[in-house]
Amino acid sequence: MASSHVRLRRLILGLVFIAIVFSLVSRVAVPVNRIFGAHAGNALTQEQVRAAAEAAASRGHRRKRPVPRILHQVFHNWHQPGNETLPPDWQAARQTCLDLHPTWEHKLWTELASREFIRSEYPYFLDTYDGFKFPVQRIDALRYFLMRHFGGIYMDLDNGCRANLDPLLHYPAWVTDGGQGTLSNNIIGAEPEHPFWILMTDSLGPWARDFLLPYITISYASGQWYETEMWQIYHARKPPTEPDLLRVMMDMRPSGAPWVFFTAGRGGTWDNWDNQVLGWMGNHLFRLMLYIVASAGLVAGVWYLVVVGQRRRYRRLANGPPLSP
Repeated sequence: MASSHVRLRRLILGLVFIAIVFSLVSRVAVPVNRIFGAHAGNALTQEQVRAAAEAAASRGHRRKRPVPRILHQVFHNWHQPGNETLPPDWQAARQTCLDLHPTWEHKLWTELASREFIRSEYPYFLDTYDGFKFPVQRIDALRYFLMRHFGGIYMDLDNGCRANLDPLLHYPAWVTDGGQGTLSNNIIGAEPEHPFWILMTDSLGPWARDFLLPYITISYASGQWYETEMWQIYHARKPPTEPDLLRVMMDMRPSGAPWVFFTAGRGGTWDNWDNQVLGWMGNHLFRLMLYIVASAGLVAGVWYLVVVGQRRRYRRLANGPPLSP
């Protein structure tokens, strides 16, 4: 009877342990899957975006153009505050966009102009803006508020233009997608006051936390992980009658679709020691999870064999013949 009670107690403890582990894994796995799993929205290659515009033009169809002809770029000189001269490679990349869009409004947001914009238009957010632990988080937040307030297209300075961006102005809100891992926020577009960018900006304050590691803090509190999480939440909450938003593909892998509108140059100005490691983890999430599960199973199996083997040995000794002097 006593042994059956012991086995029952062990079974209950084992089930409780499994339930706790399952609960913890679920709390981590659900947001991780939202960020690194399959993304909501409609994915189009840049060639498909251009082809849609050309097809509409050939039919004489006048498509709505909700996105204004404004190109936003941001330059915060962290190494030489007050020096607003762009590095030559970034100036060259920017010039490609200036040359291809002579009638557009081009806005280059310096550090002082950026803070003044937040102070005058969104004063409730100024303390959070000033309080970001890493300067790049202010650039992340700024681009979202620019999309909400002005609309237009935002582009990082290490990106340039291959072709006129007018075909992208027909989609009321869009982000870019590298085809692996998270969505990208290096190039984004919007009409003013689109609900997605309202969600993005309204959620920044509650998410502005320190996640210990620099890369995680930057990515999850304001950067690409944050953007991807909000993207998934927006699509989960929106009414079924509202159309899905656009993901413009920017896959840099050799197998990716050709880039029609954009070029890519030197970036990574905010890299920290954990960037490469955690970036790899994000891009290889499911392989990493498989390794973790396999390793945990191996450890649990070895532990079980050792513990059970010891208990059986002790039981044999306890039940064996008495020792003779």
